[in-house]
Amino acid sequence: MGIMMISPLLSLLAGVAILVWPRLLNYIVAFYLIFFGLLGFVAQMQ
Repeated sequence: MGIMMISPLLSLLAGVAILVWPRLLNYIVAFYLIFFGLLGFVAQMQ
């Protein structure tokens, strides 16, 4: 499963989680940014 499949899946899960638990918005956004930032660094190192 490549990065092209992970991004929409994470976005969908984050959207559902925000609808169910609105207080999670800050944590979900922070996790999303950290995760894709790290993926970007790893991709450039290879």
